[in-house]
Amino acid sequence: MNKSELVKELAEENNISTEESTMFVEMFFDSVRNALLEDGRVEIRGFGSFKIKSYKGYTGRNPKTGQSVEVPPKKLPSFRAGKELKEVINVS
Repeated sequence: MNKSELVKELAEENNISTEESTMFVEMFFDSVRNALLEDGRVEIRGFGSFKIKSYKGYTGRNPKTGQSVEVPPKKLPSFRAGKELKEVINVS
């Protein structure tokens, strides 16, 4: 499911316009994005949690040329599924 499918399903399930549904989805994503930027963690009980992982810089190697390359430190978002979501997915 992609973002436009989510918007469409939300609109159909709740008898609201696509514009309203788009606004709600955008507000949710913006809230998650802002919370990650400020606190570095978002937890949705029963679904999972998002957090920011920080990685240190290191000296890597370009596989094509063999030259050493400095890789700068970076932060990446990560998602960990919650217990209830894992159970729902693993029901046979």
